[in-house]
Amino acid sequence: MKKTLTILGFLALVPAGVALADDDCFVPMADWQPRDAVARLAEENGWTVRRIKIDDGCYEIDGRDAEGRRIEVTVHPATLQVIEFEYEDDDDRPRRDREGGDDD
Repeated sequence: MKKTLTILGFLALVPAGVALADDDCFVPMADWQPRDAVARLAEENGWTVRRIKIDDGCYEIDGRDAEGRRIEVTVHPATLQVIEFEYEDDDDRPRRDREGGDDD
């Protein structure tokens, strides 16, 4: 009985863990777009790239937007869809924009 309750308790927590990992990109490397495609995406959006890295299985672009503000953009590695866009406002407060709206 204890074993059954332990297993059920564990299974009840699994969906919560999946929901918390919402920003993570779990895509097989074989399905990833090349780093050059990420650089082209940045160029098309007027961003100056300082660095492209991989974080939590997603591409992350560090650089500046067309207006010179520092930005950090999280990009899905297979679709190149922007998952999260973060930048510094003039008053140096971090601001995050997610797909579907602002998180102010």
